[in-house]
Amino acid sequence: MLTCVVSFLSLASCGQTRRSVQMGDKNAIGTVNDIAAVAITPGADRLSSYLPQLKGKKVGIMGNQTSIVGVDKRHLVDVLLENKVDLKFAFAPEHGFRGNVERGEKFGNDIDRKTGLPLFTLYGGNKKQDSIVNSIDVMIFDLQDVGARFYTYITSLHRVMELCAKHNKKLIVLDRPNPNGDQVDGPVRHDDKFKSDVSWHKIAMIHGLTIGELAQMINGEKWLENGRQADLEIIKVQNWDHKKMYDLPVIPSPSLPNQLSVRLYLSLCLFEGTDISVGRGTDWPFQVLGYTNPVYGSFTFTPGERHGMSKHVEGKGVKNYGIDLRDLNPNEQKFTLKYLLDFYQKTPDKSTFFARPEFFDKLAGTDQLRKQIIAGESEMQIRDSWAADLKAYKQMRKKYLLYTDFE
Repeated sequence: MLTCVVSFLSLASCGQTRRSVQMGDKNAIGTVNDIAAVAITPGADRLSSYLPQLKGKKVGIMGNQTSIVGVDKRHLVDVLLENKVDLKFAFAPEHGFRGNVERGEKFGNDIDRKTGLPLFTLYGGNKKQDSIVNSIDVMIFDLQDVGARFYTYITSLHRVMELCAKHNKKLIVLDRPNPNGDQVDGPVRHDDKFKSDVSWHKIAMIHGLTIGELAQMINGEKWLENGRQADLEIIKVQNWDHKKMYDLPVIPSPSLPNQLSVRLYLSLCLFEGTDISVGRGTDWPFQVLGYTNPVYGSFTFTPGERHGMSKHVEGKGVKNYGIDLRDLNPNEQKFTLKYLLDFYQKTPDKSTFFARPEFFDKLAGTDQLRKQIIAGESEMQIRDSWAADLKAYKQMRKKYLLYTDFE
């Protein structure tokens, strides 16, 4: 089926915009932005581009707390219901429909307390998924991704596309900017041995795509089961391209509370295959690094419990020693291996560093990176090893771009 890309202007009267430059706290999410900046309009804000297509249809939605409309950040579900859209259910991704479920925590079918909308999970082999999707006419997908292969919202996209393609249902993707869309980096996953929820697609670890662009790639490369293609329509973002920074108006998950954490996440998430703390259980997740041994640095912090960060907290209740990254400029941060290599080198007993080697390999999409670190290779040597694969991926990626690239 052909992919239809919608690019007509939204109604000026809606006044639904995002802006690209912040004032005040350089790290905060959802702060007031520079009034002189060009307005960035996510797909969800362009109501006139998709509401008419929902009239008289039975509709399902995949969304969460990032599914907002307008400068007043109203939830998309509330807006759709006000516009008399016949919403039948919502699928919720990792972290849940309202973003309050911890990483890796299982959650079942539920009811949204605010709207009474039935909620279903795509995880755990929900046997009702087929009948649920088969009962509607149109599916809407609206989640804010952060541009890393191991961020599981893109796995949710794939599963929704599978269901829509299987049951011949139209899928409307409300596209949003990629806050890390200014880079493509890291190893490309090839071997299905490393396929998991954190490494579902054969793409670069830092993929450089919006949700809409990735959806086009999934269709175009025929990655759905039996080579199916979803009946896909993308409502594009206006006034954004891959060269522009984008400050998220709503936090995408509990452990990414501000712009700096979103930018550093690309480099620090690999630590989740180790026992090194990335600051979960503190006020600065993905902005500090440490472990219980003083060899890692003079900066100290003690992880405890925070909203959305209580059950899976490395170094909980113990003083951690490490480094403080909180003063870094978010817009200057790009993917790097320097933190990982530095902490590995400082580890007295290196055989204990990769505490969860299988999970580390799934995050990386390969076991080569772990083996290279153990072998003492430099960042330049490691980068050289994935250069050819990355070049080929970049060429494939260009076929599916909806926005001007950063190169």
